[in-house]
Amino acid sequence: MKPMGNIPADYASRDGELLIGGRTVSDLVAKAGDTPLFVYDRAIMAARVARLRAALPAEVAIHYAMKANPHPQVVAAFAGMVGGIDVASAGEMQIALASGMAADHISFAGPGKRDRELEAAITAGVTINLESFAEGWRAIAVAATLGIRPKLAVRVNPDFEIRGSGMRMGGGAKPFGVDEADAAALCRDMIAAGADWRGFHIFAGSQALDAAAIIEAQAATVALAAKLADQVGAAPPLVNLGGGLGIPYFPGEQVLDVEAIGAALADVLGQRADVLSTSAFAIELGRWLVGEAGVYLTRIVDRKVSHGEVFLVTDGGLHHQLAASGNFGTVVRRNYPVAVATRFGAEAEETTSVVGCLCTPLDRLADKVALPRADVGDVIAVFMAGAYGASASPQAFLGHPPALEMLV
Repeated sequence: MKPMGNIPADYASRDGELLIGGRTVSDLVAKAGDTPLFVYDRAIMAARVARLRAALPAEVAIHYAMKANPHPQVVAAFAGMVGGIDVASAGEMQIALASGMAADHISFAGPGKRDRELEAAITAGVTINLESFAEGWRAIAVAATLGIRPKLAVRVNPDFEIRGSGMRMGGGAKPFGVDEADAAALCRDMIAAGADWRGFHIFAGSQALDAAAIIEAQAATVALAAKLADQVGAAPPLVNLGGGLGIPYFPGEQVLDVEAIGAALADVLGQRADVLSTSAFAIELGRWLVGEAGVYLTRIVDRKVSHGEVFLVTDGGLHHQLAASGNFGTVVRRNYPVAVATRFGAEAEETTSVVGCLCTPLDRLADKVALPRADVGDVIAVFMAGAYGASASPQAFLGHPPALEMLV
């Protein structure tokens, strides 16, 4: 038997069935009409925003990084809760604009933006986070053709990273952003070219669970912003501090102390350099806001025994929930928290592996975990499925249909 992560404390049961958003899994599946199904709980999303808002200094805005979950209903829900949305493609930008978020509070990051994407962002009035000198000059040329003053910020590749982060976005050679040593020069060039300079986007890493490491990185980010502002000779209107706040997917991982992070950031901003005295600040989060609010539901279509091992074969799999299979962002495969949703809270009775319907041994949602006995027709719940689930998985693989999605 192998361990699995802890089910988030937000989830309860009624008459032995998992509740999501106060509704039983059976009700939700009946409403959707089928499985596999992602269900996102609006109340959990709102509680995460409220907790973070209470922890952070009032001057720090919360932005939703919609790469974590671009489902239109989820984005629209967050648009009413947060101060901005950060996108990474023209497609995401259109969803963000349709959500009701004002273009002035949408930023567009990511390497390799095509001219037509730059044109769409400039036309809409969205801020472009520049990833290179070449991209900056292409944006200036596109804006000149349109006769529009572009809103441009510079994404900085800092010399530091968040210690222990699951995904390093800064430090050393990176395809993301402009190296720290060159960032001020690009800002000066863009200002001289007539751009509406919007400041810095400094993103050092993500999925960090060490509060001390995040506190250290945020302090370094504020200090770097002040140094760059001095070099530019102007105060940045906005300093996007990036994100990095992780969630505990696996055994032994602990919930992040965001209150300690917020208190430390308040101290840092209270002592910031004069050049940043008029600057606004933002923290950009996706996974921390929505990851625990999502559950992937997949129905058992076969129960089989091979060489004494029990396999629960489901109608879902890695084509919808790649991360849970251990094939997205992890080196060693570990088990996400899973449960038999139709026997939620029952005692474990057997060791079993939950597998999907794909013709590959990689399609394993849970490896040798302890669960109550489950049979054909029961529903398996995979938790921590709100971020980097449906949109980050190879849904076209082997021609199976995409998963359904629902906000409750």
